[in-house]
Amino acid sequence: MPERKDQLPWLQVDLRERVEVTAVATQGRFGSSDWVSSYTLLYSDTGSAWKQYRQEDHIGVFPGNTNAEGVTHHKLPHSVRTRYLRFLPRGWSSKGWIGLRVEAYGCSYKSDVADFDGRSSLLYRFNQKSMSTVKDVVSLQFRSWRADGVLVHGEGQRGDYITLELHGGRLALHLNLGDGGHMSVSLGSLLDDQQWHSVQIERFNKQVNFTVDRLTRHVHTGGTGDSLEVDYELSFGGIPLPGKPGTFLRKNFHGCLENLYYNGVNIIDLAKRKKPQIYSVNDQYLVICGSACFTVLKCENYSIACDVPHC
Repeated sequence: MPERKDQLPWLQVDLRERVEVTAVATQGRFGSSDWVSSYTLLYSDTGSAWKQYRQEDHIGVFPGNTNAEGVTHHKLPHSVRTRYLRFLPRGWSSKGWIGLRVEAYGCSYKSDVADFDGRSSLLYRFNQKSMSTVKDVVSLQFRSWRADGVLVHGEGQRGDYITLELHGGRLALHLNLGDGGHMSVSLGSLLDDQQWHSVQIERFNKQVNFTVDRLTRHVHTGGTGDSLEVDYELSFGGIPLPGKPGTFLRKNFHGCLENLYYNGVNIIDLAKRKKPQIYSVNDQYLVICGSACFTVLKCENYSIACDVPHC
């Protein structure tokens, strides 16, 4: 129970590891007239940079309790992967004061993570000289503390290319299928906030669906081409060598990539198992690990417990 002079009380929970939280529950203080009638929920991987949880209708305030003994459950419309939770009371008992007991529900979360420091990158090399596709799916989660940097890049000699990059804190997708089929689209803002963000790119012929944190843009490429032809390799985390004019001006990515998939291939898992399709550029600056939590500068391994701790 906070002191009455506390102008901004909160209750923080350390789940001890990064887990997937699917629901929360609250209860008032035992044997009292103290409870919280409404609250906002924040989450964080570090305990320092926080993000407010918002429901599908963008409402950020959760209804709480009407007495001290009842339990109010809330199943989260979309789960969050986090280590820390913070409950901020917005309303409380008129008969007493703020009293709060909480519980978190969820499951362990396993992932493959690569930590890039702005000098390293991963190359996924094709079995043949070039790869021509009419359908592509790229999915990943990223976390960054720099506003600019290349996450994905590939290009072909006939002028085709695909680039996914942070630019000014926004995520930009550049795609050219040749024959005038160039398109660029941006989503998000302030994505260099050290929080995890999810990305998915789905392309079938000229139709492209670009999703960042559940916000999707549907776009069509122009021109007559409907296939993407990339030579030799795709790079992740940066562009290791100057390619087409202008590519060398782009900065490498500084941050973490998690569960990186290209057309069903788990890129980071291949790197972790040192498979020949993956080549690491400046690998002395690259950290590959399994399930991991992060400090600002490095990725640290830890083991995941079977059950989410209750608080």
